[in-house]
Formats: sequence, structure tokens, C-alpha cells
Amino acid sequence: MWIRCKIIALTGFALLSLLVPAASGQQDDKPIVQNTAPGKFQKIPNLPDCITAAVEQGDPTKAASVLMVKGTRGCKAPWHFHTPNEQLMMASGSGRVEMKGEPAVNLRTGGFAYAPSKHVHQFTCVGGPCSFFLRSDAPFDIHYVDQDGNEISPEQAVSKRHK
Repeated sequence: MWIRCKIIALTGFALLSLLVPAASGQQDDKPIVQNTAPGKFQKIPNLPDCITAAVEQGDPTKAASVLMVKGTRGCKAPWHFHTPNEQLMMASGSGRVEMKGEPAVNLRTGGFAYAPSKHVHQFTCVGGPCSFFLRSDAPFDIHYVDQDGNEISPEQAVSKRHK
């Protein structure tokens, strides 16, 4: 059974609108064992078109969630922050994680990054396509910022002139 999540606005930004798999009456205390079907990957509103994701657990519009995210070579999620804490673990390829105030790091398969709530960062798939698990501990959102740290619209952030 599939439940379609609606786009929900949060402080002017739309959240994910993804198909969320749900077993009838499934609770967070139930085990999940699954392979991600290629057809589950979808584009995510307010993110660059080169990024797709599939929901592995939870509902990113309402609560904590785990997503499997894929990006093409050179794909970049420009400077941004999230309201929830975010954890990233590389599944394949390599990705460059840049966090304000920290040195940039190229993560390989198995690499891990943690961004606390509202910590400004950006991510780029380097060397080829990449995939990673992304866990948010609350509803997922994304807030883009310019060079000076001022919040900007998703359209401004993902346009070619701001990459």
C-alpha cells in the first residue's frame, strides 16, 4: 500500500512530496528489511534536479525519516541548513561535504557526516554519481543561504548563477 504525502509549507519552504511506503498499521517499533526499488526514487521539490530520493523509513513531512539519496556527477546541494539534525552516510561513490567553520572533507563509501540543527553546509557528488543515506530527526526542510548567510529562495539557490 502507498500513501502519497502532500507538499507542506514550513516557513515559506515546501517539504518533500514523496511516495511513502506504509504497511497497514506499521509502527516505528516494527522491523524493516527491504531493498530500495529503482522506481521509488523521485525528484524532491526545492532541491536541484540532479538529486533524487526514496523514503526508507518514516514520513519526512511529519517526523523523523531515513532517505536513500542519489546524485549525478557534479551534483551540488548549495549552501543550506535544516531545522532538524541531519546525519549522512555514504553508500556509494564519493561526496564532498563542506560545513561552515570546518575543513571540507571528501567522504568515500561508509563515510559519515553530522550537521546539527541550523548548521550551514553544502554537498557535492565528486568523481561520479553518488548515493547516501540521509537521516533527519524531525520533519525534513531545507533553507538556502547566500555567501553572507542570508536566507534565499530555492529558485535563487539552485539557479546556475548561484552554483
